[in-house]
Amino acid sequence: MNTFRWIFIVVCLLGSNALHAKEYKYTNARDLNIIGNNFEYLEDKSGKMTFETVIESKDFKLTGVDVPNFGITKSAFWLRCIIENQTQERDLFLNLQYPLIDQVLLYLVDTAGNYTVDTSGEMVPVNARKFTNHNFIFRLNIRPGKHKMVYLRVSSEEQILVPIALGGYSAIFQAANRQDILTAVYFGIVFVMVFYNFFVYLSVRDKSYLVYVAYIVFIGLTQIALQGYSYRFFWPSFPNFANQTVIWFPAITGILAIEFFKRFLQIASYSKYFVWILNTLNIFYGINCFLSVAGYHQLSQQLMQPNAMLASLVILLISIYAIQKNNRSARFFLFAWVVFLVGIVVFIMKDLGKVPFNNFTNYILHIGSAIEVVVLSFALADKINIFRKEKEQSQADALAALRENERIIREQNVMLEKMVNERTFELKLSNEGLNKALIELKEAETQLVESEKMASLGQLTAGIAHEINNPINFVTSNVKPLKRDVLILIDTIEELEQIIKSGVPLPEKQQRIQEYKLEIDYDYLKLEIDQLLLGISEGAGRTAEIVKGLRIFSRLDEDDIKKADINEGLDSTLIITNNLLNNTIKVIKNYNNLPLIECYPGKLNQVFLNIISNAVYAVRKKFADKEGGSITIATKADEDYIYISIADNGIGMDDNTKKRLYEPFFTTKDVGEGTGLGMSIAYNTIIKHNGHINIISELGVGTEFIIKLPLIQK
Repeated sequence: MNTFRWIFIVVCLLGSNALHAKEYKYTNARDLNIIGNNFEYLEDKSGKMTFETVIESKDFKLTGVDVPNFGITKSAFWLRCIIENQTQERDLFLNLQYPLIDQVLLYLVDTAGNYTVDTSGEMVPVNARKFTNHNFIFRLNIRPGKHKMVYLRVSSEEQILVPIALGGYSAIFQAANRQDILTAVYFGIVFVMVFYNFFVYLSVRDKSYLVYVAYIVFIGLTQIALQGYSYRFFWPSFPNFANQTVIWFPAITGILAIEFFKRFLQIASYSKYFVWILNTLNIFYGINCFLSVAGYHQLSQQLMQPNAMLASLVILLISIYAIQKNNRSARFFLFAWVVFLVGIVVFIMKDLGKVPFNNFTNYILHIGSAIEVVVLSFALADKINIFRKEKEQSQADALAALRENERIIREQNVMLEKMVNERTFELKLSNEGLNKALIELKEAETQLVESEKMASLGQLTAGIAHEINNPINFVTSNVKPLKRDVLILIDTIEELEQIIKSGVPLPEKQQRIQEYKLEIDYDYLKLEIDQLLLGISEGAGRTAEIVKGLRIFSRLDEDDIKKADINEGLDSTLIITNNLLNNTIKVIKNYNNLPLIECYPGKLNQVFLNIISNAVYAVRKKFADKEGGSITIATKADEDYIYISIADNGIGMDDNTKKRLYEPFFTTKDVGEGTGLGMSIAYNTIIKHNGHINIISELGVGTEFIIKLPLIQK
């Protein structure tokens, strides 16, 4: 196009309005005027139209609205208007109050055909703009009484919203200051809520607060990112990063909102499907971020709003469900979420052009999110009150239980005291011998109570009685024939006296004595008496051995630390358990010479009894009454310790049994076969001796207990 043609077009536009360009006359310098409805627009679908081509176009259409909204599109849009300054203001300024437009080109054409181009937009660093502001401010250089043709070219991967404000210097920058103040107030609320909830988290250590703190931080970042403040103050030289944060911050906010929602209302306690749905929405937010990073920023922007709406609706419905389940916290959450949701809906409707663009709709997210943050903070505080009331109720219940126990104990004490007084009165009627017997009985009872900790001792009582009964029966069965033989001998003595007193000759006396010996079978009588005496002697010796073993085993008279022979204690325990072995379980003893050690002998014998009894049980479980079972007992010593190993080839133990072996009342035996206290008491006894007990066991192979005891108790 030549110069003359260019001047002609401009003159036509500015002078005769031959191409029907709209004209706006600015008359009030104090006001900030939204003038979008005075502009005409042209869609450039290719995005490659030149300014010269646009000037010649006859396809411009009137916007018809105060704030043109072109949606999310790949097209570029040209807007034009003739602006006349009919005030005394020396200059006019144009403010495009939407900081998310990627590129804004301003063409100013004067009546002489000259034009200038000013470039701005989100992709232009803030510190590279003529006016350091998050919005796009342009100087029009229109003097009083003059006019110019204004062209705007806008393009963006986000929503293309064009709120055009016109005013003098004071009107433009006072409006910008008011916007800054409102945002600062909002950010101050967010800042206070962040620190308030963080300090509450430090007090209660509830992770819901920590998630909520992160949520508040990112919801604040989201709002200032959408208003362009984060770009302006935090990273003014990084437009690409600022462009990405418009996707990242809302997505992270959505993820944190869902995570807080799950924790705060304990969604997992209602249904696993709710958790699955919410996790799926979080995945969608992650996909949004990925698409933005991968270069599909516009597609990510298009998917973000439906995802946010869907997540809001799902949270709303689940909150209503939680309220129906009498979740008090859900009421607070629902109110806060509805307020925020209304803000989201209005904000999106504003972007879609369904509601007008103004200060209220532009700041509705600020208002909604601020109310939400405050209400949810109250909800969290109310949750603490709920926990406190539950704790107080629990304490009250515990106190009531304690008082009831105290009353029962008091009544029992009264009854016991009455019984004791009655018994004492009866005992006073007895002689000193009975008092002494009572003292001895109480001492024996004290030892018996200690002994009853070993549940297996009671199970062995019948076996011990059987062991003693066998030799006693052997003795008693020999007494009767021995008595008979003794009577025969007495009769023999009397018969001899008669023969001796008789007056017959000596040979005849010898003959009669010999005949009498044959009559009573004297040789067999001597042999029988010897065998009967031997049987009685063996039975008495066996009984004495069992009694000695019992005495060594129990050591009821030894409550203090004594020096004892561990080998002797093991042998006494084997005597006690002999009946359990039943001649089918082989006992292998590998004793070494051991020094005497300082210990509580009776308590250690109880430990050996428990372990050997359990070994017998494990072997019986595996072999039943068949042969093949064995128990190996070995001892050794070094300078400071002795070591006792008790191993069996029984059923063994799995890992879970080994972990719980020393727990009180834990047993693998059938009901009635064990109390579960034996190994617990054994463990405590070894610890009391400053020793250690280790277990090596394999299921189906067997078990080995290794006990380590110090020679001297410190």
